[in-house]
Amino acid sequence: MSKKLINPDAVFNSLQYGFSQAIETQGSRQIFLSGQVGVDANQRTVAGGMYEQTIQSIENIKHVLKAANGTLDDVVMLRIYIKQGADSEEEQQAISQALKEKFTSTPPASSWIIVTGLSLPEWLIEIEAHAVLN
Repeated sequence: MSKKLINPDAVFNSLQYGFSQAIETQGSRQIFLSGQVGVDANQRTVAGGMYEQTIQSIENIKHVLKAANGTLDDVVMLRIYIKQGADSEEEQQAISQALKEKFTSTPPASSWIIVTGLSLPEWLIEIEAHAVLN
């Protein structure tokens, strides 16, 4: 699969937040992942706050992609659902930090959506991913 990042100067610099404005792909397999939250394989919510739950969500995405013979480098789009009340500037910086740490070579495009709640009250974030593989 080939990917081309599209980040024109006419829009804000999204790379500083860990995502691209758009991704152009050429590939044959698409993988659509269910929303991943900050829980481990034993269905326990990870300790900590937004940063830790974001890292775990991305790790879960990585594990699902590995099962499909893919990697985080194949992700082209994220839809990030942030629990209302956990959407402060500090919380958003924690999300950005995690994205920049995990998506180092080609940051995917993304949408950040504030929601009134997620399936369990302790969940702060849920991330859906769309990947394109060869």
